[in-house]
Amino acid sequence: MRRSTAAAVFGCASVLLSYPDEGFADDLAAVANALRHLPKSATRDRLTKTTTWLVHQEPLALAAGYVETFDLRSRRNLHLTYYRFGDTRERGMALTALVDAYRSVGLRVAPGELPDFLPALLELAAVSSGGAAVLSDHRAALEALRDDLELAKSPYADVIRAVADALGGLSQDDRRALARYRAQGPPSEQVGLEPFAPPEVIAQGVTIGATRR
Repeated sequence: MRRSTAAAVFGCASVLLSYPDEGFADDLAAVANALRHLPKSATRDRLTKTTTWLVHQEPLALAAGYVETFDLRSRRNLHLTYYRFGDTRERGMALTALVDAYRSVGLRVAPGELPDFLPALLELAAVSSGGAAVLSDHRAALEALRDDLELAKSPYADVIRAVADALGGLSQDDRRALARYRAQGPPSEQVGLEPFAPPEVIAQGVTIGATRR
């Protein structure tokens, strides 16, 4: 997929996977317009299908459904480092490293949000090829998320499939990581993230569009 097309896919997906706040209807209209300019493909069809579904939902029901889908189910976690590291000290290190990826293109995540939040990573990937590489590093996590969304018959699964289309196929390392997660789930440890900066410190700075929540 051409870089310009992939960037548009990432940008649209960032909006579609964001919490449906008061400005969400306007964001969906912008996504629909952007999709009309993409080449005809299965990827565009997937994003269009989810956009149409979102447009026709009642706002309160949509917000409640978003929370049910992503906030109450650990296997549908939008924080991608969780899949690889769980709640361990290694995850704290990974989160800190991600901050530099945002800073390299002049972005920071919203106050109180973590830098591995998928809509934020998608926005980073939309504006930077380096950001796309960062997102690709979490390819196995995306596949694990898609697995569970498809099992739940969630319309959001099509968005993850579109992102996967834009990133390309799985590497052997990705396949091994995905198999390990499917068999064992994320790792855990009692100490958790305490030795590292809390989310409000890691994620401080200027709000970017995908992390309005």
